[in-house]
Amino acid sequence: MFRYLISIALIGAIVAASGYYFFRDYWEHRYDELIERHARVFSIDEKLVWSIIYEETWFRAWKIGADDEVGLMQVTPLVAREWAKETGLREFERQASDNVIDFLGEPERNIQVGCWYFEKLRERYRGRPAETAMTLAAYNAGPSRVEEWVKDTDTQSLSESDFISRIGIASTNAYVSSILERYREAAARR
Repeated sequence: MFRYLISIALIGAIVAASGYYFFRDYWEHRYDELIERHARVFSIDEKLVWSIIYEETWFRAWKIGADDEVGLMQVTPLVAREWAKETGLREFERQASDNVIDFLGEPERNIQVGCWYFEKLRERYRGRPAETAMTLAAYNAGPSRVEEWVKDTDTQSLSESDFISRIGIASTNAYVSSILERYREAAARR
């Protein structure tokens, strides 16, 4: 009888572990097509966008942040309105003004706006050794903070690790480090 119970418990554990593995794989990759499409439009590596979403919300499209950031990439209402205005499409401007939570809560729109904003920030740091880390820090804490952390420094020769060590907000330092680590792991699996 005892062996029978052990066997049932072992089989149950295997089934649960398998279910968890397949659920997690589905959960973390169900937006891959949208990520790939919008990352390509803005010339961003899709593994980097995937890593940002993993860190920001772990793929929970309904998430609202502490500072009213919305959706998968935690886009702020201000960024959404800026994007909508730049498109020149009045319908987007109206939607972003009327109900920004619904507007950004839609996964495709959120990824589109998040990638647009990431690329807009990246333009400031393009070609620097710490380009990706600087862009991630600006995405998280704002470009003015990045400027503060690199003032009196030649950013053309500032390494990624040196930049990360200059990040003056512990949560932003952890954010940038975590995304870069996950991104590099995902990129290595290609």
